Amino acid sequence: MNICVLEHPRVRSKERFNDIANTPLWSCLMGSYAASSLRSAGHDVCLMDTTVTGWNFETTKQEFLKLSPDMLCVNAVYFWEHTNQLFDMLSDLKKEGFWGHIALFGFFPTLAYAAILENIASVDSIVVGECENTLTELAYALSVNESPAAIPGLAIRTGRGYNISKLRIPEKNIDKFNFPERENSPEQIVSVLASRGCYNHCAFCLVPSFYNNGPLWRGRSPENVYKEISELSGKGSRDFYFVDPNFIGPGEKGKERIYKLMELIRPLNITFGMETRANDLDPYVLDSLVTSGFRTLLLGIESGSKSVLTNLNKGASIHFAESAIQICRNAGIEPEVGFLMFVPDSTLEDLKYNFEFLQKNNLLDRLERTANLLSHRQLVLMGTSGYRMFEKQGRLKKTGVLGFEGDVSYLDDRVKWISDIMIHASLFVLQNMEKPDSPIYWRLCENVGERSIEFVKTNDYLVELFKRLLADAAKSALLVPISEMKEDIERELLSRL
Repeated sequence: MNICVLEHPRVRSKERFNDIANTPLWSCLMGSYAASSLRSAGHDVCLMDTTVTGWNFETTKQEFLKLSPDMLCVNAVYFWEHTNQLFDMLSDLKKEGFWGHIALFGFFPTLAYAAILENIASVDSIVVGECENTLTELAYALSVNESPAAIPGLAIRTGRGYNISKLRIPEKNIDKFNFPERENSPEQIVSVLASRGCYNHCAFCLVPSFYNNGPLWRGRSPENVYKEISELSGKGSRDFYFVDPNFIGPGEKGKERIYKLMELIRPLNITFGMETRANDLDPYVLDSLVTSGFRTLLLGIESGSKSVLTNLNKGASIHFAESAIQICRNAGIEPEVGFLMFVPDSTLEDLKYNFEFLQKNNLLDRLERTANLLSHRQLVLMGTSGYRMFEKQGRLKKTGVLGFEGDVSYLDDRVKWISDIMIHASLFVLQNMEKPDSPIYWRLCENVGERSIEFVKTNDYLVELFKRLLADAAKSALLVPISEMKEDIERELLSRL
């Protein structure tokens, strides 16, 4: 079969541009894994990656129609209010003569497959969960004119709605998957997926539902990961990023695997970054990582409040978080931090604990980080345990495309008041950091250092604003209207720029 695997255009959201929770990071490799698996099964595959070409939806449609393949497989990523542009393009393809099969895969279609098949007539089927084996079986069935209805993990449009025979059990041995297809771009940071899933079930996370609560964390063997990295480094790639939701993995076995992997890659003289949970770091693991080229880290901490961590089912303690930060700094690594300042069940006391945690651990001294940490809130997305919980409580209003987002009522209106104001102030700052003519343009950090006066004044303003809002909310039942506060904040920020 002639098959096109599409990484569709992503249109940036004006309000959500700093929210990264719409899909896990490893989604960037899904199309490449799908293309590799289909090609290895003997199909003629074109990987059309518009994140590389920069095509918009109209150009993508025209280029696709020139190919006229038998099947279109789309790594469908939710991109907030613009997501319908993808569905509009798929509809246009059908109207303009494409009669082939359209299958979606990825986190968004997995978690919203019922809503998509019930509402988007141009979509013929959806892979629920990992795509490689299901897509390969689907392509085979279509190539021999067999019905794909019995394929595990495939939801199919029917005359009466949709049908899925059964969920597919995730592949236990992920060494079986072919390496993803890649363009030869040695100058770029190269993404590598060394494991899949996570052993925890955080309430805000899409990962557990995507894997159907199967074996949530599965690591590739160190030898298999080394082989991929060695091949890439041999082509000139020097800088890598492990896009695993949890790179180290669970317990002592997870650490033993990391020791072995580091031993293998150390002679390659590469650099790399990763993401992991705070409780998986210790000085010995970190030393092994650093001596093998480890340079950048995103540490999932989420909160400085014990009660919030419990409600989020984070399965980690504040002690582990603080210890991990210090261990990293002792090793010369400054961690970036995944953090939820605001969650729907937060109290003012929770906000106080969060703020004290960030100050105590010196995490509010760099403008871009400060703007994010003081404004990030829990995003409640379809398929997560948080979405189901709030819906059951009657507190969730379905919003966004196909109800994929959940607008949740806050238990404390004062927390919501602070959240709305801090998000507005932080987005205003982040937007200005993207303007080349702004004194806080982010690239100026590289030239004059982030401690220039404009960066310092703006950073200090956001910190003091949070403290002021927290104090005002605690002592007054009559709060200043948000609209008035927003106007004042913008004036005050502009005066500092």
